[in-house]
Amino acid sequence: MAKWSSIVAIVSLTVFLMSVMAATVLPIHPYLKVEDTFISKLYDTSNYGFLQIDNGLARTPQMGWSTWNFFACNINETVIKETADALISTGLASLGYTYVNIDDCWSRSTRNLKGEMIPDPKTFPSGIKALADYVHSKGLKLGVYSDAGIFTCQVRPGSLFQEKNDAELWASWGVDYLKYDNCYNLGLPPQKRYPPMRDALNDTGRTIFYALCEWGIDDPAKWAGKIGNSWRTTDDINDTWISMTTIADINNKWASYAGPGGWNDPDMLEVGNGGMNYHEYKGHFSIWALMKAPLIIGCDVRNITADTLKILSNKEVIAVDQDPLGVQGRRVYASGPDGCQQVWAGPLSRNRLAMVLWNRCSNAATITVKWSAIGLEPSISVSMRDLWKHEVISENTVGSFSARVNAHGCEMYILTPRRATRSSV
Repeated sequence: MAKWSSIVAIVSLTVFLMSVMAATVLPIHPYLKVEDTFISKLYDTSNYGFLQIDNGLARTPQMGWSTWNFFACNINETVIKETADALISTGLASLGYTYVNIDDCWSRSTRNLKGEMIPDPKTFPSGIKALADYVHSKGLKLGVYSDAGIFTCQVRPGSLFQEKNDAELWASWGVDYLKYDNCYNLGLPPQKRYPPMRDALNDTGRTIFYALCEWGIDDPAKWAGKIGNSWRTTDDINDTWISMTTIADINNKWASYAGPGGWNDPDMLEVGNGGMNYHEYKGHFSIWALMKAPLIIGCDVRNITADTLKILSNKEVIAVDQDPLGVQGRRVYASGPDGCQQVWAGPLSRNRLAMVLWNRCSNAATITVKWSAIGLEPSISVSMRDLWKHEVISENTVGSFSARVNAHGCEMYILTPRRATRSSV
């Protein structure tokens, strides 16, 4: 009887998959239990799983804050301490924003006579260890920055050929995170420059998150999963609509390579820095979450506005980013002038689907999505929860869905099939 049940299940699954839209059939994520899911093989994760660093980190994308987007080189230990305090007082830390990352310009312009990096005595007079102790006392983690070159981008000492000594120094200070940049690299290939720091960090005995920042030049998604916990797939973001959307499109290309342990990084969030409006920032945050991007806040948390806090603290959108299934969502459909009416989607744990209707047109538009476009059976019935309204808007939607979306705005939903499922992942 068990044998015949298995055969029937296999036949049923085959019929179901054949009923899905006539599109490119791609390998399914290894975590998905195919026999239980209603979601088709639309979401390619064929390159997932080739992780080598295996330091136990990044089971979900990292969350935290970084100095660079707002402060650039205008940093000091007071800013870091006050930001750690603000992450606590705003409630952002309790939502998962736990890394407090110091970007470029924290060190003196030259090493000491022992060849060691030295914190700038004018801006970090107490040293990085004392700062790490303060941040740790708040239940947070501290990150620093260096470069896989002889200098950082702001011409401070880089770590090329100094990996072992630098890693041991940072570990002795209690550092939890390293962003490793790509300036002044002597023309050496990144595949040669980045692994030594991986090995050096691992050899310290301290668990340190390793974030590669190679700018996507040599397609790091293809090789960095064997080296780091995240890898930049793009050039630096800036606080404009054009920059943000361009970077989203570039990162979308590499969706199949992301997964627990290693993530595509389209750069830090610009939400709250003033160059985009509320609807644009809402789309920025929604798409980053759908893409399972690192959520690294880039604004001045000490003076955060109500609108910015509302976006960054949306628990339901954060939960999409942090979903344990770890499948990067992607653009699955586009219509309208130059494809500006877009549908992005991706599977979640417990057999659910996240979907963003993203209007990149200059006018408000009604965006319609058919189930076949997002990998569902046309006849499937789903309940739909609006993640920005925080309410279920439909208990029984079948076949397609339409919504009016503001210019440069988005709407975000979780779709849950009404059919019973055995899957617990």
